[in-house]
Amino acid sequence: MSKIPVVLVDDHALVRLGLKTLINDQADMEVIGEAGTAPEALSVVENLHPQVVLMDIRLPGEGGLEATRQIVDRFPETKVVMLTSFADEELVMSAIRAGAVGYLLKEVGNEEVLRGIRAAAQGNSAMDAATTSRLFARVRAAGRKEESDAFRDLTEREMGVLFEVGQGKTNAEIAQSLNLSEKTARNYVSAILEKLQLSNRIELATYAVKYHLSERMKRE
Repeated sequence: MSKIPVVLVDDHALVRLGLKTLINDQADMEVIGEAGTAPEALSVVENLHPQVVLMDIRLPGEGGLEATRQIVDRFPETKVVMLTSFADEELVMSAIRAGAVGYLLKEVGNEEVLRGIRAAAQGNSAMDAATTSRLFARVRAAGRKEESDAFRDLTEREMGVLFEVGQGKTNAEIAQSLNLSEKTARNYVSAILEKLQLSNRIELATYAVKYHLSERMKRE
């Protein structure tokens, strides 16, 4: 069985020693190199071409994020997994943007670390349960904000008209449903098109569906 070659990047020698002992005890992986700074990490990766790098996010000098960006850019076949003490959602997002395929907290169990290495080696994402939960919570919050912002320039009446447009109704049908004149309904539709910078009713209907206007109206 070929072993997964791993490089450890952490400025604490004791941390590297513990990880090295854990990894080298496995039949399917081995530590082939170590580094304590970002420049050392780049040099080791360039010389040894590991399959997986376990990277501490806080390193002296350039730091783990910049090291990750450079490694991923120069050696795309190498997968970087962040192993850090910092359970910060912004750091998770920054690590992903830098090209890391995983983010593990140092407090997780040994099996979680080993699972993350194996997942990264297979081209999959490597996240511990706590980090995954935080990340999805952030994504959900961002989605809710996007939906809220999508309608912030519309009045309550315009929201109602847009909802009716999303149901495929004509101006005459909207007028009847909302107790308006047909001309007023048409004017509302024109105003909404201008505010949302859209071209036609089809785009309006698509916009309403995209940002879940129906569910929003039910909640309100």
